[in-house]
Amino acid sequence: MKVQMHSIKFDADQKLIDFIQKKVDKLETFFDRIVDGEVYMRLDKNDNQGNKIIEILLNLPGSQLFAKEVAPTFEEATDRATDALRRQLKKHKEKQIARQI
Repeated sequence: MKVQMHSIKFDADQKLIDFIQKKVDKLETFFDRIVDGEVYMRLDKNDNQGNKIIEILLNLPGSQLFAKEVAPTFEEATDRATDALRRQLKKHKEKQIARQI
């Protein structure tokens, strides 16, 4: 899946980008018709504890799914966001199956 990475006001290292790409690619096991995605990585200067923000937007045929998470590390925020998207994808798939019946 093609995923565009955007790091806002900082430069993300390749190790972080590879980690996020791997996690987002795993979402295709739950729904194989994902068109593409965008990931926004931000640093929040107001909060010292959980100042890493990850926003993931997935484009599906006819809809979009979005998750935003804040955590002390980008890896933890990515884990939480991909878990939320996994649940959304399962619900989306169930709704599609229910419509076909």
